[in-house]
Amino acid sequence: MSMSLRDQLLQAGLISKKQAEQAAKQPHHQRQDRGQKKPLSAADQQRQAAQQAARQAADKARAEKIAQDQARSRQQQEKAERKARHAQIKQLVEQNRLPKVEGDDLYNFVDGTKIRRIPVAPETRLKLGNGQLRLVRCEGRYEVVPAGIAERIAERDERAVIPRVVAAETKPDENDPYKDYVVPDDLIW
Repeated sequence: MSMSLRDQLLQAGLISKKQAEQAAKQPHHQRQDRGQKKPLSAADQQRQAAQQAARQAADKARAEKIAQDQARSRQQQEKAERKARHAQIKQLVEQNRLPKVEGDDLYNFVDGTKIRRIPVAPETRLKLGNGQLRLVRCEGRYEVVPAGIAERIAERDERAVIPRVVAAETKPDENDPYKDYVVPDDLIW
């Protein structure tokens, strides 16, 4: 016949008779307490509240770090895109710019609030006036490029292309004392 583990431990002298009786009673008490929760003491409630607050703070810090990492990643990506667009503009300008001319014939234009000027050939001046050629700003210099190339540059960065100033068609004033005088065609501004 097999003996229970309790009897075997008693016989071996590993536990006393009193310990065996306590062990026999303990499972019975545990079975009765299983369905019922003991009310927590005030110290345990404070400890649990502190642990929950610490978990929430850690979750919030983790979420903030993720948001910062995403913002930093977005900024780096935007910076790389700007750099790529600038390189494309530089390449378009270098491949399609008209050669510089030296001379006293200057073309005046408005860039922002300042009047700038560059030396041009007479035929270049006419093409700039009728829109076949355009001025672009690249690395602090002004270059003359064909209008199609200027449009491609404006797609990448519209601030790089100097806007054309087109004279508005206005009706002459009836009381203008100079309305009978004609402005010569060869007048250079």
